Amino acid sequence: MGETADDLFPGFETQWLTGDGVEIFARIGGSGPPLLLLHGYPQTHAMWHPIAADLASRFTVVAADLRGYGASDAPRGEGASDAPRGDAAHEIYSKRALARDMVAAMRALGHERFAVAGHDRGGRVAYRMAFDHPDAVSRLAVLDILPTYEYWKAMDWRYAMAIYHWLFLAQPYPLPETLIAGAPDYYLEHTLASWTAAKDLSAFDPRALDAYRAAFRQSARQHAACEDYRAGATVDMTLDTADREAGRTISCPLCVLYGTAGLADKASTPVETWAAWADDVRGTGIEGGHFMVEENPKATLQALLPFLTEEAGA
Repeated sequence: MGETADDLFPGFETQWLTGDGVEIFARIGGSGPPLLLLHGYPQTHAMWHPIAADLASRFTVVAADLRGYGASDAPRGEGASDAPRGDAAHEIYSKRALARDMVAAMRALGHERFAVAGHDRGGRVAYRMAFDHPDAVSRLAVLDILPTYEYWKAMDWRYAMAIYHWLFLAQPYPLPETLIAGAPDYYLEHTLASWTAAKDLSAFDPRALDAYRAAFRQSARQHAACEDYRAGATVDMTLDTADREAGRTISCPLCVLYGTAGLADKASTPVETWAAWADDVRGTGIEGGHFMVEENPKATLQALLPFLTEEAGA
């Protein structure tokens, strides 16, 4: 047999962890203070492989697949026995639900309090976790995102062209699912390449690409991704709006990293935007596009480590 995604995490164990009523797939390695790593769309935990070993030299690293992604469960709503259907309110794939998964999974490992770094959709799960479970999150790093509220509020024709997928994937079932299913590899590869600085797939390890393709070819994963974005346009926006209007802020230290040619830098200065959402914010741009962990792992690691080790003493 050839090399697989398993080879991307040498020395890591694989475990199934119980989330909020679903089973979560994770790779776990290293020792030290706990650190949860969350991936984004349209990827899996495999995106963390370029820096996982370095992080594991200082932390107990848990790289997990979000519900509906990778190998984790993709739950269905009531009455959806034949087709992979979410719920009418899109709460099954809300960031609140995904955050509950990860808090439960970390507690299953004995970690009541932990640091979390999230890229893309994983960053949205991570900051919702910091709002909803402040006692669980010690430090938070978000990679190449702005709050969901800020994206929708900034949406004009220019920005809609840049993040068209927010509108496309949020369309009612089964329109986006049907179109994606017609050419899932093409859609996945176009998405990945178009969000890199080089506009190609050169930054991605072939084994990671194989993992992304294998997951994204599954109808349940295609639907889960669409439900993720439907939640972003509905329940997630409602939750963010309530927090913003109430003046709630994230209490733990927050590190904001963004690609200098990425998505988050198109609407505003990310660190300044996040300063309205958290009490203690710092951050910097990373040369490259949206997928900074794979496009520029050295710079990403150099930016993350001082922040993560500041309190942990790792």
